[in-house]
Amino acid sequence: MTAGAYAQTKDWIVLFDGKSTAMLRGYKMDSFPTSCWEIRDYALVAKAGVPNIDLVTKESFKNFELEFDWQTSKGGNGGIFFNVREISSHESGNGNSPNWLNNFEMQIQDDVDFPDKEPKRSAGALYDLIAPQNKTLRPVGEYNHMRLVVDGNHVEHWLNGTKVVSYDIGSPKMNDLIRASKFKDNLNFGKSVDGLIMFQHHGQEVGFKNIRIRRL
Repeated sequence: MTAGAYAQTKDWIVLFDGKSTAMLRGYKMDSFPTSCWEIRDYALVAKAGVPNIDLVTKESFKNFELEFDWQTSKGGNGGIFFNVREISSHESGNGNSPNWLNNFEMQIQDDVDFPDKEPKRSAGALYDLIAPQNKTLRPVGEYNHMRLVVDGNHVEHWLNGTKVVSYDIGSPKMNDLIRASKFKDNLNFGKSVDGLIMFQHHGQEVGFKNIRIRRL
């Protein structure tokens, strides 16, 4: 997918076209955080070595299909969160998003060089809950294509054309997984039914291209 490949249509909203950041802002900010994100070669890139600020959409979404291309630096890590409410305080510099303990996360990662090798925290996973299946991950320096589909309680993660994770929020199976995870003591985890899309700044360099979304 080349720069500018996505055009605004009746169904699709372009969140980032390689040039404009008008659809995004910093978490709990009115503006775009240029201190830690930059546009480079038509990609939206999280800068390394600076205090982290996550990006959120200016619009709220409920049922949607999100798609984008991403790559990481060596050992890079990030994630996409949905149904985000800006209720947690921002903690810049800790390497984690303020909402990572409250919301479901589709993981982005260099599986080869990131030190955590747990499959349910690998690229494409539902972070700490479900490991991806049958995935093909391109090497560092190449872009991967990802889709996140949220339709009611049903959620799907697609990586490079393959569905790698599928689950139903609120199902007995999902509730059992949460009770066995690091989220078990957070009664608010995954409870919001709509909200913002959040792009995590984890402290490492991660790039995003061709970001668009459509409501279902």
